[in-house]
Amino acid sequence: MDSTFYFQWQYLITHINNLHYEKFQDGTVKCIEDEIPFEVPEGWCWCRLPVITTDIFAGGDKPDVYETCLTESCKIPIYSNGMENEGLYGYTNKPRVTEPSITISARGTIGFCCVRETPFVPIVRLITITPSKEINLYYLKTVFESLIETGEGSSIPQLTVPGIKPKLIPIPPVNEQIRLQNKLNQILNYIVNISFEKDELQNLLQIVKSKILNLAIRGKLVPQNPNDEPASVLLNRIHDEKEELIKQGNIKRDKKESVIFKGDDNSYYGISLPTGWSWTILKDISFSISDGSHNPPSNKEFGVPLLSAANVNNNSILINNASRWITNEEWEIENQRTDIEIGDVLLTIVGSIGRSAVVETNEHFALQRSVAVIKPCLISPFYLMRIFQAPQIQKWINDNSKGTAQKGIYLNALSIMTVPIPPLDEQLRIVKQISIFFEQLDLISSSLLC
Repeated sequence: MDSTFYFQWQYLITHINNLHYEKFQDGTVKCIEDEIPFEVPEGWCWCRLPVITTDIFAGGDKPDVYETCLTESCKIPIYSNGMENEGLYGYTNKPRVTEPSITISARGTIGFCCVRETPFVPIVRLITITPSKEINLYYLKTVFESLIETGEGSSIPQLTVPGIKPKLIPIPPVNEQIRLQNKLNQILNYIVNISFEKDELQNLLQIVKSKILNLAIRGKLVPQNPNDEPASVLLNRIHDEKEELIKQGNIKRDKKESVIFKGDDNSYYGISLPTGWSWTILKDISFSISDGSHNPPSNKEFGVPLLSAANVNNNSILINNASRWITNEEWEIENQRTDIEIGDVLLTIVGSIGRSAVVETNEHFALQRSVAVIKPCLISPFYLMRIFQAPQIQKWINDNSKGTAQKGIYLNALSIMTVPIPPLDEQLRIVKQISIFFEQLDLISSSLLC
């Protein structure tokens, strides 16, 4: 019978006929093949944690001598469980641990491991493991991070010293421990660099989107077609349409009507428009501009969603993510203010200002005052949404917002926002081209998250 004993300490694990056995100091032997998590390479072995450590203990109470900050008399760090600042709790004057060790959070952020190479004091909910000189400290930390379920809400209620002592630890030769840890550090650095590059690429994708919208608002995203009806004619038709609705009593005349004229440099926002485009203000191309309820009904837990700015993302309305609801009767009253319907453009105007989306559903919902409702007249709602998202308009919205703790833009200010209007057919071409570009960029963005 060929057998090899790896350690001459408290526990002995040996191979007999390719099975794993554990031999105790009293001479008894037990087969532990069912406990072995996986096969290890030749030259490695399995052992219990106490075999490779000089001390394993749980931290005690906070020392009597204690300072929250480093002082001349208190220079020894005190560590507790938790990830923030690697568990630093304060400072004291005498260490409890003087040898390089690892600590493991026993409760809260269970399993969070740290290497402690300088003297320290562990306190409650923190387990300290001091390995033998032959065991690489960082290798042991990696093993525990791999073998122990970690994180908040772990299925393990807590870690205890009696619970971790029986852990089987795979042990390679000393030099291989160092090589493994160096290789792991190299791989982790690669991962960090890749993650950083992914973040940089995500930022770059957002910059590209902003550039696309910048081209769109300048009339440089798609070619102009000289056969398109000029925007000036479109604006006249919008004026006539609104005049007819005023006569019919369907909408009210604006008491502060104004006329848009070009500045000395023939531009707004530093933009000179192409032939066939025109400047106008938002209220002149809208049937109405309103906002949600300033005094919304109390939450009913279910019913019709009552949305806020948090439910409006660029290009989407998160109806299913509502946190407040009202009754159907309350919705009928609230909807008299906004009369939300398909084709309306929503714009967030309080708090997280400047996000916009087009209503594309008949599903009922109401709004709080943090969202404005713009009803475009003979203008593509998706073009208007994209114009709201352009960097020049985003800057205008921010510059014209008021408040300190929570910024917001008033409807009166919003209504006189100057916007560039291309011919209607060109609006549709712009919207289509933006969608094509953004879909491709979103595919790249999604692939980065895989």
